[in-house]
Amino acid sequence: MSYVPVCDRNFNDHRETNMTSSSVSLKGKIAVITGANAGIGKVTAREIARAGATTVIVCRNQAKGKAAREEIIGASGNQDVHLMIADMADQASIETFASEFHKHFSALHVLVNNAGLMLSKRELTPKGVEMTLAINHLGYFITTLRLLDLLKQSAPSRIVCVASRAHYRGRLDFDNLSLERGFSAMRAYTQSKLANVLFASGLARRLEGSGVAVNSLHPGVVATEFTGEAGWIWRLGWKLGRPFMITPEEGARTSIYLATSPEVEGKTGLYWDKCKPKTPSRAARDPELAKRLWDWSVQQTGLDI
Repeated sequence: MSYVPVCDRNFNDHRETNMTSSSVSLKGKIAVITGANAGIGKVTAREIARAGATTVIVCRNQAKGKAAREEIIGASGNQDVHLMIADMADQASIETFASEFHKHFSALHVLVNNAGLMLSKRELTPKGVEMTLAINHLGYFITTLRLLDLLKQSAPSRIVCVASRAHYRGRLDFDNLSLERGFSAMRAYTQSKLANVLFASGLARRLEGSGVAVNSLHPGVVATEFTGEAGWIWRLGWKLGRPFMITPEEGARTSIYLATSPEVEGKTGLYWDKCKPKTPSRAARDPELAKRLWDWSVQQTGLDI
């Protein structure tokens, strides 16, 4: 049976069902999607579940996660959907999730790092890390490294990191990563998305020859509620702009493609936009910057490979 990737469809196609090809089967595979209670994370989890995978959604809120799980089961017809709880701002919470995952599962074939947000006010973690960077980058870093043993054992396997075209505006000033000077919501967000692309490419280099592929992507400007914890000005601007944004179904397509398509088997260390490799920013292509970010992340978390 020939394979027709979801991204061959028009990106203006708003249909919400059957986004994965009927020829794609993930039966016997296990997938984890973070931030899967809403938006593109929920759509990604739904389609991976529809393809037959044992699907684990990772959410911060128990009630929202439970509702999302029931919706995904109903839409996909797959009963093998599980909810696990983790707060991406809290390393201990992620560690607890990873420990519980290891107790219940002995393999992992797909990890979609999707959880993220934008905050209008400068907040710090107990360790003094700016909260947007902590959740959007260190959340990916900790989750991935704590599950990496299973991904290696299950190779060929895939790690998908949802980044953004906003990374082109991102800068990493290691003397001001927590933005004591010059904080803005957009500056915090763009540096976190640059960190996503650098993390994916740096991890791909470290995992070369392991059978674990790592890629990052731009989902598009998606009409989701990810600015829900931003200030009222951001929420108002987002609301006014929603008619010009794409749907979560459209926004999830590249994540689904990278997680499921046989066409990307073995392709790693790339940045994708509309299911095609694109050249990321000059900063995102700097291996020395990626190494410096890696070393900083190790210092913050105590984790390394």
